Amino acid sequence: MSENMEVKSTNFIDEFIKEDMSPGGRTEGMQVHTRFPPEPNGYLHIGHAKAIYVDFGTAERFGGICNLRMDDTNPSKEDVEYVNAIKDDIHWLGYDWGDRFYYGSDFFEEMYQGAEELIQKGLAYVCELSQEQMREMRGDLSTPATSPYRDRPQEESLDLFRRMRAGEFEDGKMTLRAKIDLASGNFNMRDPVIYRINHTAHHRTGTKWCIYPMYDYAHPFEDAMEHITHSLCSLEFEDHRPFYDWVVQNVTLPSKPRQIEFARLGINNTVMHKRKLRALVEEGCVDGWDDPRMPTLCGLRRRGYTPKAILNFSERNGVSKAASTVEYAFLEHCLREDLNETARRVMAVLHPVKLIITNYPEEKSETFMVENNPNRPEDGQREITFSREIWVEAEDFLPEPMPKFKRLYPGGPECRLKGAYIIQCTGYKTDAEGNITEISAQYDPHSQGGDPADGRKIKGATLHWVDAATALDAEIRIYDNLFRVENPEEGDFREYLNPDSLQVLTSCKVETSLADAKPGESYQFMRQGYFCADSKDSTENHLVFNRSVKLKDSFKAGK
Repeated sequence: MSENMEVKSTNFIDEFIKEDMSPGGRTEGMQVHTRFPPEPNGYLHIGHAKAIYVDFGTAERFGGICNLRMDDTNPSKEDVEYVNAIKDDIHWLGYDWGDRFYYGSDFFEEMYQGAEELIQKGLAYVCELSQEQMREMRGDLSTPATSPYRDRPQEESLDLFRRMRAGEFEDGKMTLRAKIDLASGNFNMRDPVIYRINHTAHHRTGTKWCIYPMYDYAHPFEDAMEHITHSLCSLEFEDHRPFYDWVVQNVTLPSKPRQIEFARLGINNTVMHKRKLRALVEEGCVDGWDDPRMPTLCGLRRRGYTPKAILNFSERNGVSKAASTVEYAFLEHCLREDLNETARRVMAVLHPVKLIITNYPEEKSETFMVENNPNRPEDGQREITFSREIWVEAEDFLPEPMPKFKRLYPGGPECRLKGAYIIQCTGYKTDAEGNITEISAQYDPHSQGGDPADGRKIKGATLHWVDAATALDAEIRIYDNLFRVENPEEGDFREYLNPDSLQVLTSCKVETSLADAKPGESYQFMRQGYFCADSKDSTENHLVFNRSVKLKDSFKAGK
């Protein structure tokens, strides 16, 4: 950090870093260097967005740099598909790592040599206890753990460890354990396993290795090899920090990083454990990792969420040591704030019923200019067509009105058609089952643009509509919470799936300007909500729109 650079602290992590960078501090004169280390065994979710914001954002505030590292020390469920998806998500959020892209497996050889160093220092030994035996012999708060192999001669452990690497032993036969303190009150320090045998091919190294480091050993090693100054982790790693520091102190490493923990993000009405997200995908509960109901970044992107909304959400939730659960409604609030300023306004009728303007000439058609976004005059206007027959929302008509109903019903109030004319309902038709099939109305030809020439007050509502002569058909998907309870993490989350989390509407009618709707481009469907064209299924011949969020904001600050 430059001597002239003064960083305004936004959280306790900034304070720790400023202390480290100050004169006499542990990293005085060094550049702040962080890392984001996802495991490539699934897609990133909204919780990772907070970690990305913390890791990359902290480095940015201090004029530092942030690495991207794939923590690929467990070959069982890792795949290059996830590596590419993680890169795409981080770029989409607006961050970049330059040429500082690493894999944990880049350091497999150095980790192995570090393990041999620990054995030679008398700080590690080969243990032949099974996982079950280790659990039985781990002791409790008043009883130390035990291992009959703890005093195995260094030469013997070194020989066995090398033979483990050579593939002489089957999975589970032996482990390498750090020799620390079997009576420690922190069970992570009771001679933790640092290497295990796993004859599984690795997505990068193939079958070169049949022993793999445990994450608690690999984590500080990777940080030190990359010269990370501050390793920012979620709170569950707090109890693991003593072992992190033990590795840094006892293995010959090129740098000595510091681990700092913060509370991870929790959101109601969803799950964010990769194992559960994977189950939702593999069991067919959702349409893949990018299903718009998923909390994954690719799912949120497909639904119409913006990077700005997600980063605002992460920033405004703050960074603290206290675990908390945030309302999903606040995430929606952040999206609604962004889209209200940027989304183009268009008209779409989700439950169409035909309205015929009986006194409008049958052969006539005309066009009107309407604003694209009242908040952004620079977005200009667009042309919409108008003719004798239009589509309106079924809910905007009642044969007999309810109290305070100010829309269409026979003899009811005059209503404005957005950007066009003033009309008044005169009647309707039904089919044999009593369903409304057609509404009739008359218009005021002297109210072009929606304003009556005589200046009279219009008591009815302003309605959205679509010209029947030029309307496009569209499929519209209405999404709700995937789970019907606030905390689906309690119990079997499958039992809490919301059967109404997706409603598919067909034969909807949208204005012609949406013919070239691009995936990811957001629109406000007037009176309906914010929508975007689906990135998977929408085509020129079959338009599909996802509702990103409702218009009404259910979030209340300070609730």
